[in-house]
Amino acid sequence: MMTNKKVWFITGAGRGLGLDIAKSALAAGHAVVATGRDPAKVVAAVGAHDALLTVRLDVTQPDDAQIAVEAAIAKFGRIDVLVNNAGNFFADFFEELTTEQVRQQIDTLLFGPMNVTRAVLPLMRKQRSGLLLTISSTAGISGGMFCSAYAAAKFGIEGWMKSITPEFAPFGIRTMLVEPGFFRTDLLNTDSTTYAALSIDDYAERTKETVAAWTDMNGKQSGDPAKLAAALVQLAELAEPPARFAAGADAVQAFKTKANVLLSQASAHLDLSSSVGLCRSELCSAPYAMVNRVA
Repeated sequence: MMTNKKVWFITGAGRGLGLDIAKSALAAGHAVVATGRDPAKVVAAVGAHDALLTVRLDVTQPDDAQIAVEAAIAKFGRIDVLVNNAGNFFADFFEELTTEQVRQQIDTLLFGPMNVTRAVLPLMRKQRSGLLLTISSTAGISGGMFCSAYAAAKFGIEGWMKSITPEFAPFGIRTMLVEPGFFRTDLLNTDSTTYAALSIDDYAERTKETVAAWTDMNGKQSGDPAKLAAALVQLAELAEPPARFAAGADAVQAFKTKANVLLSQASAHLDLSSSVGLCRSELCSAPYAMVNRVA
């Protein structure tokens, strides 16, 4: 019998990775609050379960987030793991994406998790415990052509999560960023991915090639979302979950490549970089280091 039952609150749980996480958490003996824009679809996807609560939640709507969290508290009394997973994908060359499309992308992928996290935090502070598990992407580590809006949102997620981690640590709240590589989720399906309308001839050939390649890759990605979900449930059991988790061999390689590139760039103009301060670099950086230690 499980002695460490937790309550998982999962956004975008009606399909894709969110669905697999919900099923994995339930299979491990946890309670799950599975949310989505259409609760009926969430129920149909997850299946009936005594430890399951399905709630409507559009992550772009702060009021939805508050209502969903209140429903979770009414049912289970607490939330131990928040999984910020809901997402979509506006894909194309930046110049062809409209301002509205970029805003919608960031609204869902960055402000959405912020809305839900803001609703959950007061409860976790009161509990003096909790895990904020946010699904990022290798696009948030290294970017990528045709992914400018998506990567901008994921880079924002990375900076936000990194910054709030020391804010909440004194309350027993931990954070974990998950950076998947390519997985067989629904992200590249037509109901998740929007390609911008072709409007500039200079991009036409590369757009055609890229869309065709991604369409062909859909459903053939190397990552298994069910295995990733099981791994996340396992990691959430740790007293100190990892601050970052590279999900997939391609994600591990992306981490290593980015680390090497940063080291190379830091050294490329070292003398010039070190010459622009008003004092010795180690002294100038001391106040910032102190702030980080205090936080």
